[in-house]
Amino acid sequence: MRVLPFGPGALLAEYDSLAEVMSVDEALRASEVAGIDEIIPAARTVLVTFRQVDRAALEALLVPGAAATRIDGPIVDIPVVYDGEDLGEVADATGFSTEQIVATHSSTVYSAAFLGFTPGWVYLVGLPPSLQLPRRSTPRTAVPAGSVAIANEFTGVYPTVSPGGWHLLGHTSVQMFDVTRDKPALVVAGDRVRFVPT
Repeated sequence: MRVLPFGPGALLAEYDSLAEVMSVDEALRASEVAGIDEIIPAARTVLVTFRQVDRAALEALLVPGAAATRIDGPIVDIPVVYDGEDLGEVADATGFSTEQIVATHSSTVYSAAFLGFTPGWVYLVGLPPSLQLPRRSTPRTAVPAGSVAIANEFTGVYPTVSPGGWHLLGHTSVQMFDVTRDKPALVVAGDRVRFVPT
């Protein structure tokens, strides 16, 4: 772990794993340290912005602890039509039937680890190992908005039309990002997500 100053009112902590990031993110969100303005987790870093803060107390929270559980995060249900372009390829790669893929993907409650790539995109962890596949060898130039996809240890939903190399399992009509909402991103770090087949 390494903690770096990030301007006069922020610290950037670097970690070796996403599990460490999630444990620190969880500890920061549960803490009662006054003066923390924003917590921004990423794949291997956590950025904390603050006003006047007890630096020793803040830095103590940046030390990774037990694995994060995220048991208290709100659950966001996302309805999914499992009709993805890559269902057949995923079935061939995993040895599952398409019905088993749907049942496996939708039977897990996922944790929102961090946001990135594009507004509203959230990296969800908890994908069962049996569905963990590397990214596609050839990315698509335009993945439709609402596409529900998997790659490596993650699953997620493309919030807008964008390039992408993940395996498409289905789609949702839920809008993942809308600047007119009080909370523009439907899912934020610390939330939990459940995919509901429709």
